[in-house]
Amino acid sequence: MYIKNPMMFLPGLLLSSAILAGCNNADNHSVSTDEAGSASRGFTGHYPIQIVCTIGQVAEMVAQIGGEHVHVDALMGPGVDPHLYRPISSDVSKLSKADAIFFNGLHLEGRMSDLFVQMARNKATFAVTEGLQSRSDSRLREPPEFEGMFDPHVWHDVKLWADCVADVAKMLSEFDPSHANDYQENANAYADQLNKLDQFCKDEIAKIPENRRVLVTAHDAFGYFGKAYGLDVFGLKGISTDSEKDIAHQETIQNMIIQRKIPAVFVESAIAPRTVEALVEPCRDAGHDLKIGGELYADALGPAGTDESSYLGMIRHNVKTIVQALSTEIGN
Repeated sequence: MYIKNPMMFLPGLLLSSAILAGCNNADNHSVSTDEAGSASRGFTGHYPIQIVCTIGQVAEMVAQIGGEHVHVDALMGPGVDPHLYRPISSDVSKLSKADAIFFNGLHLEGRMSDLFVQMARNKATFAVTEGLQSRSDSRLREPPEFEGMFDPHVWHDVKLWADCVADVAKMLSEFDPSHANDYQENANAYADQLNKLDQFCKDEIAKIPENRRVLVTAHDAFGYFGKAYGLDVFGLKGISTDSEKDIAHQETIQNMIIQRKIPAVFVESAIAPRTVEALVEPCRDAGHDLKIGGELYADALGPAGTDESSYLGMIRHNVKTIVQALSTEIGN
């Protein structure tokens, strides 16, 4: 409703090599409502508000807060790696027809960054992590290998994600003031669920013997999780799955696993298991019976119809899988 003729420029923009290379060339910031002027436009269309989100975690959050006033569609389904996701022509249609767009930000959707900057000029476009950046939240991780940018996997710290819930409620309230009270009430109810989930994480992780609180996964997606709940976290790849696996880094992790007698490592749902499986044989050759502890959901929710298809279910699954595998005696 805000773009007079969106199809006139979006297909070329989206499918051009410049946009698809956006993960390398985009500015080091997320799109904000201030930059886009989105919040000042206000919604004047027909309900429910048509909202397109990128990842499932964001889609669930917006749906929970928006309630009956919104219809939410997610571009990326189960098993989809948002770091490598390349938008296709059908995405153009969904985005151009949407009343509003919500995405994670912090360069999680790296290959869509320039697209969001362009769309924010004419359409309500929101990064759910924008508030964390604007407040310079001290919990934001800035790994040195990520070129001075923040780690985007903020949903693995449930309390941090709950702060994003409050921000999204404000975004929706400014976009659609007539239902601001509903958005705030829905956000409060969802935040209550997240507070209980955060306590669940703390209680369960505390069951792991301290010397085994080490989480090894395919890429560095669980840094916030480790910081929030007291685990040392190691990823074979960096923040983005687009990074190459470093053999020297893998050998360092192997040695650490053997020295600290860590019983298990974990594969991820959106990354080929061979990335982590490559650790098992060298450790066993060295006399350490390393196991694959299970599959974790790092960047995407689980399949439809499963408990893991929700954010709360995904986090609970990860916690239970980690606790069970790391609490098991080696050799059992």
